[in-house]
Amino acid sequence: MITPFRPNVTPDCPEEEQPALGLIGMGAMGSMYARVFSEAGWKKIYICDLPAKYEALKTKWAGVPGVRVLENGHYVSRASDFIMYSVEAEYINRVVAEYGPSTKVGAIVAGQTSVKAPEKSAFEKYLPEDVQIVSCHSLHGPSVSPVGQPLVLIKHRASDKSLALVEAILRPLGSRYVYLSYEDHDIVTANTQAVTHAAFLTMGTAWHSALSYPWEQGLYVGGIETVKVNIMLRIYSNKWHVYAGLAILNPSARVQIDQFARSTTEIFKLMLASDAAGLRARIYDARRIVFGDYLDAADGAPARTARPPILLSEDLLDRFSLGKKPSDSLSPTSRQSAPPNSHLSLLAMVDCWARLGIKPFEHLDLAATPIFRMWIGVAEYLFRSEARLDSALHAALYETSHRSDDLEFVVGARGWSQCISFGSFELYKERFMHTASFFESRFEEATKVGSAMIQALMDSSTDPETTNGLVKH
Repeated sequence: MITPFRPNVTPDCPEEEQPALGLIGMGAMGSMYARVFSEAGWKKIYICDLPAKYEALKTKWAGVPGVRVLENGHYVSRASDFIMYSVEAEYINRVVAEYGPSTKVGAIVAGQTSVKAPEKSAFEKYLPEDVQIVSCHSLHGPSVSPVGQPLVLIKHRASDKSLALVEAILRPLGSRYVYLSYEDHDIVTANTQAVTHAAFLTMGTAWHSALSYPWEQGLYVGGIETVKVNIMLRIYSNKWHVYAGLAILNPSARVQIDQFARSTTEIFKLMLASDAAGLRARIYDARRIVFGDYLDAADGAPARTARPPILLSEDLLDRFSLGKKPSDSLSPTSRQSAPPNSHLSLLAMVDCWARLGIKPFEHLDLAATPIFRMWIGVAEYLFRSEARLDSALHAALYETSHRSDDLEFVVGARGWSQCISFGSFELYKERFMHTASFFESRFEEATKVGSAMIQALMDSSTDPETTNGLVKH
């Protein structure tokens, strides 16, 4: 089936030459797409959510240019030339089974789910044969500007002309297209997000279990500690299902989260045993496997792969600390006066990647989310410097100021791994919301500060000569 629309169609074209755009599911991401489409000038945008939300949706979107609220997905499917399902991965099969058979002949269908295996299965099972499939996935949250962010496109059952049309429809987002298969998408997202989410979820659980907001007591303040606190709060302020789908429905993610828990436990046992030689050997072996290609050789020879570090300085991060900042009267190394930290979360993450043979840099340029780029930047900042890494190992072995938090972190990591292994969305939701409620009073400030931190780091990455922040790759 060939699409009747020109692949170079734009929002400036006459209305009769424009495709009708349909959005089924008007959560945070669906709303972001509808808003961008409207502001760009697309003139036929049909949206729907659950039938029970029909009246509220009409009120919310009344008067928005180009947007028309329909009662359900049947109407959207029959009227639209491009249809995007923006629903949770847990429900994609049920929703497509209901509305898929109503899809307009020759239409192009996409899904915005974070895990593609269930989506692929649902599309192949319930969409008519005369419907084309070009799926997508914006690799960022709804509160992050889509400009410059990776947007995965999956040409599964479609012509090149239809792919070009989808590119034209989505161009107002200003995102960078990444072309993958369904299978490669799930591997890449697991490799770039699974352990990252597990680390921050575990931090929140650990601090909740300790009934502590440690950054308000002078801990986890400044530098890379700022990333830990801000991103942890950012994740728990989001919807739980954003992370549950990837963790539970993506088999690769389950394997990684289980290994992360094992790495955390085994490293902590080395700490308790004061096994300096064993801990150093294990961590430096992980450093070699994950970062070896980007490190200068011991004899001074240059690295095999020339790549500037992502994070060159912690100074930029200090501006976004939620805790008390070091006094101006202290020296530039004042952050050293804070209690030394083992950075167990970072040690375990890199160890996990090493044990599974994952090379995160291979996916960094391809499909890195803002959070993953920051987190791997922080890990790289710690691991590329022997002085900083040795300081963390010394703290892990001989300092006790963070030991209780490290213990809670181990328990939290194992708890999340076990929760995910059960495959229960309800159990995941209960565990997530239990911790989220503890931090809820801090979300408003953290969301503002976290968004500003992400934007500042992204802005700084535009200049490859910058002396702090992120370096663009």
